[in-house]
Formats: sequence, C-alpha cells, structure tokens
Amino acid sequence: MANRIHPTAIIGDGVELGDDNIIGPYSVIVGPARIGSGNWIGPHVTIGTPAEDRGGPHPVGWEGELDGHGVVIGDNNKIREYVTVHQGTHRATAIGDDCYLLVRSHVGHDVAVRDNVVLACSVQIGGHTEIWSHANIGMSTTVHQGGRIGPGAMVGMGSAVRREVEPFTISVGNPARVTGINVVGLSRRGCAEETISALEPFLKGKGDLPADGLPEELSVLLKSWADRAPLNH
Repeated sequence: MANRIHPTAIIGDGVELGDDNIIGPYSVIVGPARIGSGNWIGPHVTIGTPAEDRGGPHPVGWEGELDGHGVVIGDNNKIREYVTVHQGTHRATAIGDDCYLLVRSHVGHDVAVRDNVVLACSVQIGGHTEIWSHANIGMSTTVHQGGRIGPGAMVGMGSAVRREVEPFTISVGNPARVTGINVVGLSRRGCAEETISALEPFLKGKGDLPADGLPEELSVLLKSWADRAPLNH
C-alpha cells in the first residue's frame, strides 16, 4: 500500500521510505535516513536531526544539507508523539522491527535498538547505547551513554542505567540493580521452569550458559550476548 503522509509533515532529501507507512502531522524526517514498511509514525516526531555534539556539525537537513551517518529504521514499528531519533556520528542510529517507542522517548546518536523493544513514555537513551531484542524499558528511565541493555531485560520506571543490564533480568533503581529474573519473558521464549532455574546463574553474571535444553532461538540470542565485546567505559 502507498504511504500516508500528512501534508504538514516534512520529508527531507535523502529519506528512503518503504510502503504502507503512516507519518503524522508536523513530523520531521531528514536524511540520510532509510525507513522500512508498515511503520506508524505519529504527530510531532523528529527523526534524523544532528547528534547532540557541541563540536559537531548541525546541517539544515530539511533544506537538503546532509551530513553524518543518518538513521535506519526497520518494519512495523510504532513511534508515538514527540519521539526524537538523532542521526549517528560513527554509524547509523538503528531501530529494528516491531518496536514500540512511546510518547516523548528519545533515541540518541549511534544507538542500536534491536527488534521487539519497548521504550515507555519519556525514556531517554544516551548515545552509543545498545538495546537488545525483547527488552522493555520503563517510563522515565535514563540510560547513560555507552550503556547496554541485554535481551529480554526489564528495567523499572524511573531507573538510571549507568552501565550494563544482564539479559532477562528485572532491574530498578538509581543506579539500576537486579531484583529478579524475567520469568514471564523466558516462558514466552519457550523455557520451562527447570530451564529457567538452570539459566539463572548465567543471567546474573555468575555462571556459564547451559549447554543443553534451551529453545534454539533463545540459545542463539544468549550465545551472541555471551560473546559480546566488553564495554569500554
């Protein structure tokens, strides 16, 4: 289906759109940007404006001045009112598929948001952060630049994430600390109770990934996490 773009929206040069996207009133999307198909982008959304870098360039993207690595957004995302997504400086700022970004959430420069991620209202994601698949970040949480949220992690509202959150854990506070395991998330990924018990030491950073018994998709995801590069701060 054709894209439905409100006449007050601004779509700048260097923006590539797939099909069946909805772009609401007064939204601004500037290039370079590549957006897939089936996305709902609400009113007053801003995508692709320059990184918040005092010494960096601030081109006027809506007049065709393109600079930086831009933004890449996948398919079937819901991006609500007043969301902001800044372009990358060293790589494209990326949002995967099937994510839900609630009102006033912010995705900073060079951030990588993977698939099926939820950012609740007013979540602030600092630059160079990684948000892995199936993570759910609670309302008004702040993630320090260069942070990392593991797959399936849940972060309670109003938290401050300063460094890294382990996969399929539940965290809350300032700084955010693990308070439990995301049993519901693991069950939805096909884990039985005994599998979740066997996984718990690994998820808390105190043991190795079990060799057997994990659903294949989850096993691939957690092996990728286990092989991640260390944070550099």
